[in-house]
Amino acid sequence: MFEARDFSARLEELTKAHQALIARPNHPVESHNGIYRRWANPILTAEHAPLFWRYDLDPKTNPFLIERLGINAAFNSGAIYKDGKYLLVVRVEGNDRKSFFAVAESETGVDGFKFWDYPVAMPETGEPDTNVYDMRLTAHEDGWIYGLFCTERKDTAQPNDESAAVAQCGIARTKDLVSWERQPDLVTHSGQQRNVVLHPEFVDGKYALYTRPQDGFISVGSGGGIGWGLTVSMNPAVIDSEIVIDKKRYHTIKEVKNGQGPAPIKTPKGWLHLAHGVRNTAAGLRYVLYMFMTALDEPWRVTHSPSGYFIAPEGAERVGDVSNVAFSNGWIANEAGEVFIYYASSDTRMHVATSTVARLVDYVMNTPSDPLTSAGCVQQRSALIARNLALK
Repeated sequence: MFEARDFSARLEELTKAHQALIARPNHPVESHNGIYRRWANPILTAEHAPLFWRYDLDPKTNPFLIERLGINAAFNSGAIYKDGKYLLVVRVEGNDRKSFFAVAESETGVDGFKFWDYPVAMPETGEPDTNVYDMRLTAHEDGWIYGLFCTERKDTAQPNDESAAVAQCGIARTKDLVSWERQPDLVTHSGQQRNVVLHPEFVDGKYALYTRPQDGFISVGSGGGIGWGLTVSMNPAVIDSEIVIDKKRYHTIKEVKNGQGPAPIKTPKGWLHLAHGVRNTAAGLRYVLYMFMTALDEPWRVTHSPSGYFIAPEGAERVGDVSNVAFSNGWIANEAGEVFIYYASSDTRMHVATSTVARLVDYVMNTPSDPLTSAGCVQQRSALIARNLALK
């Protein structure tokens, strides 16, 4: 039986709990690998959504203070540092499975994230989206902030399959993350596109995009890998030809598929990239994050590729709506050279890990690449052991 409780008392209880959640200080985990430090608490969860998003707060129409529009998850956030604030464009998913974008801001980048009052009112194209999600933000040198995201629609070629979908790259631009101008969806010669990211600078006077060509909504098929293409305009954005610059590969962390995470960070040594890789296991697909570097003057040419994963789901991160997933489409390098890596776990919640540009450059440039065989890995590790034992 429900405990009888006055409307105002219950509202006060909910409000105090919500305020305490937002105000909860975060702290870095003591144990770390020298590359980055995880922070103990998730920075955004479904419970961070404002009460006035979820409840009808009028006692006349909701006397039992019942949650009317529930929130299931808050994850896969684009990120940008603007006006001294750490801003995330979050994929918020309602209990109805529909995702929408909402902005959350923080003064510190590691805690105190609070959603703006209203979700993003994303304009539609002539073909309305059924679902939108996973926005990558790029502050481009043309002066606009672009948001590239997945737009999902029913696959009308399969009318009897209610799970059949088509994914393409939606594009919008903004100056303030409040008012958005929708552009036509990206046009390529690939069947479907997901995980498309805009490079922050012009290349040969054109806009450059990292793509992920694939045959179907889930299956990469004959495509796969992180692609690269140029377009003369973002309205419309049309890529006539793509090349794959970072391929999926057998018996690695990216044997099933891989995709660019956020826009790369420019450093004096090259462009730092964060990506996700997917492999198959007896328990299903496993998503991890990895890094690589491309040349400053040729952002499509990979120069360094560390072996293995960069971040994998750990502990409670492995449990959620889609378990065993670490995914990132947002990171921030601030003026002090600190890097805030925003990643989601298991399609459920948002976390942060922190590092520096200098540490990440060292990691990417000086970590050995994958030798691709067990024998090669033994030789690689034995060489490290021999060098270390020689120091004694």
